[in-house]
Amino acid sequence: MVAMRIDKWLWAARFFKTRSIAQAEVGLGRVLLAGQRLKPSRDVKVGDCLVIHRGDETFVVYVEGLSNTRGPATEAQKLYRETEESRLSRESRKEMLRLASEPARFITQGRPTKRDGRMLRKLQDDWS
Repeated sequence: MVAMRIDKWLWAARFFKTRSIAQAEVGLGRVLLAGQRLKPSRDVKVGDCLVIHRGDETFVVYVEGLSNTRGPATEAQKLYRETEESRLSRESRKEMLRLASEPARFITQGRPTKRDGRMLRKLQDDWS
């Protein structure tokens, strides 16, 4: 095998959980090949440099192998080689978030409702 679709490779290398998610991420421009946006049908080959944005993480990897199947994580890690700068920047960002996390990251429901506000005021009055 000389080349394969980028969405299939991302799925096999376990960067994304499903192939359809990989297709969507490539289509949104969150995966770059040599600084260029791609289509999900674009072929990737050994030696290509990919920049993959997944949530808050950014990976810069070189393609080391190709696989049509999604295997265990240990096998998937053999399909790519992450650059040292990429790994260090991800680790430093993770450490920075651990030490000083952003409080807004944990808010999942938006503004409190009127009922929530009444309950908060009642709790504050009880503490006073």
